[in-house]
Amino acid sequence: LDLDLDLESRSIELNSYSVTEGPGREAKSDRSMYLARSIATSSISSIGRRSFHTAIMSQRKAGVASPEELRDFVAKAGSKLLVADVRNPDASVEPGDQKSLAVAALPSDAHRPMAKNLIFDRDTKAMPLPDVPKETPIITHCGGGGRGQKAKDYLTANGFTNVLNGGGPKETDCWAEFGDK
Repeated sequence: LDLDLDLESRSIELNSYSVTEGPGREAKSDRSMYLARSIATSSISSIGRRSFHTAIMSQRKAGVASPEELRDFVAKAGSKLLVADVRNPDASVEPGDQKSLAVAALPSDAHRPMAKNLIFDRDTKAMPLPDVPKETPIITHCGGGGRGQKAKDYLTANGFTNVLNGGGPKETDCWAEFGDK
C-alpha cells in the first residue's frame, strides 16, 4: 500500500495495493483499495487532522509504554517514583539529545524533582545504577524511547523489578503522564 497523506487538506491518496494470490502471482485488489481508502478518509474526517496525524505518524519505538500504562504506573508509584533521564547533555557524544533538551531540560532539584540524570552510554551499553531499592518504580526515558528501552533492559538485568520505558519528550502523550515528575 502506497499511502500519501495531505494533512492540511485532509486528503489521502492510495496509489497501489497488491496481494499475492498463490506462488509468485500478484493481483490488484480493487476491493481492498476501496476499503483502505474508505477507512482512511473516514478517519481523517471523524477524528480531525491533528488527532489523525498523531495516530498515524507517531509510531512509538518498541518497548515504549502507552500513556494509559504510564498514568497507572505513576499513580501507583506515588512518591516512590524515580524517573531515570538517560539523555546526555554533551552534544559531541549525543547530538540528537540537543533537540529534546530544548523541549525538556535535564532534571534538577527545582525542576522535575523525582527525576535523575543517569546517562546511558551507547559505547559501554551501561549507565550508573540508581541508589534505590530494587523494587522502586522507575520510568526510563531519553528523547524518543530507543535508549530508554536499553536503559530499562540494563536496569532489569541488574535486578530492578519495576521498570517502564516512558519514551521521552518526543512522545508527547506519554510525556504528559510523567514529564513534570
